[in-house]
Amino acid sequence: MHATDTLAEADRLMTVCNSCRYCEGLCAVFPAMEMRRGFLDGDLNYLANLCHNCGACYDDCQFSPPHEFNVNVPKVLAEVRNDSYASYAWPPAAAGLFRRNGLAIAIIAALSVTLFILGFVAAADPVGLWTTGQEPGAFYRLMPHNAMAALFGAAFLYAIAALCLSVRRFWGDIGEPQATRPDARAIWQAVKDAGRLRYLDGGGMGCGDDAQPKDGRRHAHHLVFYGFLLCFASTSVATLYHYLLGWEAPYAWYDLPVVLGTLGGLGLVGGTIGLYRAKRVRDPVLVDTPRLGMDVAFLAMLFLTGLSGLALLVLRDTGAMGLVLALHLGVVFALFITMPYGKFVHGIYRFAALVRYAHERAAPHP
Repeated sequence: MHATDTLAEADRLMTVCNSCRYCEGLCAVFPAMEMRRGFLDGDLNYLANLCHNCGACYDDCQFSPPHEFNVNVPKVLAEVRNDSYASYAWPPAAAGLFRRNGLAIAIIAALSVTLFILGFVAAADPVGLWTTGQEPGAFYRLMPHNAMAALFGAAFLYAIAALCLSVRRFWGDIGEPQATRPDARAIWQAVKDAGRLRYLDGGGMGCGDDAQPKDGRRHAHHLVFYGFLLCFASTSVATLYHYLLGWEAPYAWYDLPVVLGTLGGLGLVGGTIGLYRAKRVRDPVLVDTPRLGMDVAFLAMLFLTGLSGLALLVLRDTGAMGLVLALHLGVVFALFITMPYGKFVHGIYRFAALVRYAHERAAPHP
């Protein structure tokens, strides 16, 4: 017995696919499937998070609809994958947040924090709202650096803790004992596979008319992923500047934090637009439509993070700097607190699944 009807349907499909094995060269899902003769809930969640939803197996499958076997692996695994985020959420009581993580919730959270910051400034130093960013420390007239660091540091640390505890529950359920530590080779292989989105191309040529995905998802994913890393690097370098060198923001356009943040912001804006476009042109038969709101909310928060950061760079020498900075801080804070309960977790779970796959592929089999 399985915990949900969706997992039961995934079991049925994997049983059919394990008998056929025509798609074994497409991606990691099918070789991992072939190592199993039965499928527990953890196995199915593992396979679902290995799936990159390229759709190649649907195009290649002789049993896909309208065949009576009704084999639609991409859609069913997408449903299992989205359910798994809530199943392993920490704390467990927060699982329901995945069902309510829509665009409206994300926007309300961002605006609420923005209004809080504006109210804080209006009460303490109304003139700070209209200051410009021409001199060092100007950003901190809006909110003292220590208060900003404490507020956002707490939100970030909570998000990291919740993500780590969630993936720990996932790791313990996908067939790997919690005490198991894959060797460095397995982790490095997973890093390479994730870094270049190895399995998003559907395995190359198949028997479908469109063997290669044409929606630009690979390039858009790369822009978002590396854009996010550049923004994180920008914040990290700025922190070192502040605490080690005593240099206060804002920094000149040619300083490393600004260069990294600008490139990262451009990547986030361009990548999220590309991913949203890809979702709009996607064949609905491959999509978990009821959970699209969670996807769109995550893309919107990343888009607004990049856009507001770029706007702050352009407008920081004007009287609008305070308002734009408050909006940027509100969006970033909302992104942090929603990260453990939105689509952000898919990258973490997928990487864990890739580590598991690399580890079991390298292990000796009887």
